[in-house]
Amino acid sequence: MALEPVFLLLVEDEALLATVLQDDLEDAGFRPIHVTSGEAALVALESRSGDIQGIITDIQLGGPVNGWTVARRARELKRDCPVLYISGDSAHEHSVQGVPDSIMLQKPFAAAQMIAAISNLLNAASTGRS
Repeated sequence: MALEPVFLLLVEDEALLATVLQDDLEDAGFRPIHVTSGEAALVALESRSGDIQGIITDIQLGGPVNGWTVARRARELKRDCPVLYISGDSAHEHSVQGVPDSIMLQKPFAAAQMIAAISNLLNAASTGRS
């Protein structure tokens, strides 16, 4: 009996880093849906909200829509959506800007840290203790 795939929205505008993160997520059994901007993330959330089970988002995305906004919209669509923020320079804003029960990983980080963080968030959401 095969397990259902876990689709994660990966919002990262740095192409090389996004490729590495996608590979890491796939190696861990996840199905990343990669977008390169906040605007594209909002479109993906609207069109695939039933598929997306969690998000991993950078904060500074080079456009008018940042990762904080993406996460807030995800939570409007799905109250318990797991949110993992990844950032090189915005971690200090997490306590004010981040959605409740989210995790912030400061870049650079190890793949194992990302996999453990998103797995913990998904487990908490599935058991109702997010």
